[in-house]
Amino acid sequence: MRRLFPVTDLTAADTSGDWSLDRLADAYAYPAGDGPWLRANMVSTLDGAAQHEGRSQPISCESDMRIFGTLRGLADVVIAGAETVRQEGYRPARARDAFAARRAEAGQTPVPAIAVVSGSLDLDFSLPLFVSPLVPTLVLTGAGAPPDRIATARKAGAEVVIAGEGSRVDPARAVRELADRGHRRLLTEGGPRLLGQFVAEGVLDELCLTVAPLLTAGDAQRIAGGPAVAVPKRFALASLLEEDGFLFTRYRRN
Repeated sequence: MRRLFPVTDLTAADTSGDWSLDRLADAYAYPAGDGPWLRANMVSTLDGAAQHEGRSQPISCESDMRIFGTLRGLADVVIAGAETVRQEGYRPARARDAFAARRAEAGQTPVPAIAVVSGSLDLDFSLPLFVSPLVPTLVLTGAGAPPDRIATARKAGAEVVIAGEGSRVDPARAVRELADRGHRRLLTEGGPRLLGQFVAEGVLDELCLTVAPLLTAGDAQRIAGGPAVAVPKRFALASLLEEDGFLFTRYRRN
């Protein structure tokens, strides 16, 4: 059974249970404006685990993946940390007919670019993510990244973006660099360390969090890691959907 609870601005949805891609795309549309908007999409169990056995898929569900696909279908670029790219087996984004007209009307490329955050560039640049995407994969790194790895990334076809000093990628600078390249609609899929950096830097605008009705115990990571912020960041609930005990929440920064 599906239920939809409209909260504040979820005006495109009602209680009909219609979760078509068009209706989801309307409901999750990025806000108007010229500046960048950074959205995160994560999943967590009831006891706070963001992964099970190192991957998020075991705590996800079909509708979660449907929303996942919708969020990708709306984004200009998908940002992910190097470890997440390795663990989740990232591949190039694929074009989907359901979003083709919407993306064309918005002046977007047929698929979102994938942007991989890596200070060391310890990545396998022979993978399809780098050598055969529909749009070039971006690699966000620091000015001190190994020159030979930068050269390897570029040879594979990736666009290297310097977004920090030394080996560190600065989260705020990464957002600015992507925006300067025309990527206003930003989506990060983690992992927890990367999301924690965006939170700590105060550049996260929106969190789409799926709460799975599961308990795993163990010592899995939370959705955001790293140093604690001095003052907790307050977000406001923008929308809430439910299916079979899974809660699909959306929070926006106050």
